[in-house]
Amino acid sequence: MSDTGGSSRIVPALAVGALFALMAVTAITAEFGEAAGFPEGESVVHNIGYALFNLGDHGVATIPSEGFLAAFLIVAVALDVAVDGAIYLAKREEEGSIVSAVGSAFTDGGRRGGER
Repeated sequence: MSDTGGSSRIVPALAVGALFALMAVTAITAEFGEAAGFPEGESVVHNIGYALFNLGDHGVATIPSEGFLAAFLIVAVALDVAVDGAIYLAKREEEGSIVSAVGSAFTDGGRRGGER
């Protein structure tokens, strides 16, 4: 009986081991500078809102937070897509027509007792 898969498993295992060793050495030898933060008592959330409505020029924004807007909007769009996808996947078909996910669960007064 010949082993055809033995040598094909060694190369990926060695690659994974080498990648792990490289990442471990990089993490252990990395030097980080002093932690940079925001001024004490300042609200990043308020400043993102000021940047979102372009109020930074009016003196209300104390932290330059325009750099956060791209991440904020990307996350907002991703969450919206996730909710829309969940609603789309929750729909079902009965007799060729699409029925909403809730159906008559909230409109039958609970008479059906949860049977579906």
